[in-house]
Amino acid sequence: MYRLLSRILPRSVRNNYASLLRYNDILVEPERFIGFLFFIGFGLSILLALYTSAIFNVSFWSSITAYFIALEVAFYSYFLLRADAKGRFVEFVLPDALQLMASNLRAGFTTDRALLLAARTEFGIFQTELNRLGKELTVGKDMGTALLDMSKRIKSDKLEKTVFLIVSGIKSGGELAPILEQSAENLRNKKLIEDKTRSNILMYIIFIFFAISFGAPLLFGLSSFLVDTLSKILSEVEMPVIPSGITLPLMMTELAASPSFVFNFILLSLTTISIFGGLVLGLVIKGKEKEGMKYIPILLALSWGVFFLTRFVIKIVFANIFAMS
Repeated sequence: MYRLLSRILPRSVRNNYASLLRYNDILVEPERFIGFLFFIGFGLSILLALYTSAIFNVSFWSSITAYFIALEVAFYSYFLLRADAKGRFVEFVLPDALQLMASNLRAGFTTDRALLLAARTEFGIFQTELNRLGKELTVGKDMGTALLDMSKRIKSDKLEKTVFLIVSGIKSGGELAPILEQSAENLRNKKLIEDKTRSNILMYIIFIFFAISFGAPLLFGLSSFLVDTLSKILSEVEMPVIPSGITLPLMMTELAASPSFVFNFILLSLTTISIFGGLVLGLVIKGKEKEGMKYIPILLALSWGVFFLTRFVIKIVFANIFAMS
């Protein structure tokens, strides 16, 4: 049944899921796992849609569709972020690991022994990969193949490029120790450049964060309170009967937009701004939009919180002013 459910997705999406499972060390059949996620997502969507339609009087089918899409995107994003986190950690410890391998080779150890001795506990998940790599070399597996297979289990462009350079150097007859040392030095220099670039764009990051988290919800809170006040005042004003043929320079009519419509529009706008703002932050900070997915819940919570807090404070302040007058 799970395999049949997974056939709903295009083959490219299923292949991406298979890669994510490999990056996350989940040793299950990809199609069965995808079908299981579909089944769980559909069941949770039904429960949430029933609750939403009963409490907020929202269309059941619209709710179940929205919840199902949101849950499936959340599942995919979770595995994607886990794979990226693993890749970033490997990139962080990779220069030290390469330097240690080169030192072991210069000390006279064989290649497989040098790799096994470089697998230190402080390297975390990369220690497991180095141990696996060393064991594969011990049983006679070609080093180039073993290194390329390791790069396919870790989602890291830097690791993939480093492995490609090492394999190319080995095939061209170069010594492995100098290649490892030069690769480690290049990775360290690249990291220094990235850190310097990140510090230069700090002001842009701060501006985007505060504009989304505080500026927009503050203005929305003020405008929504103004709409509520005007709607209430206009509903209580009794307009005198104006004889025909007489025109007034000022006409007071009902607001075209109801307070509930404005309130829902503001919440939708804050949600949209938070989502796209998080993606922009990920692009600015890490160079990839998907890196900003982890900022979306923070921006969403802050923007909604500031919006409701602004409305609450304004209502209290104006209530005290009217009470004093």
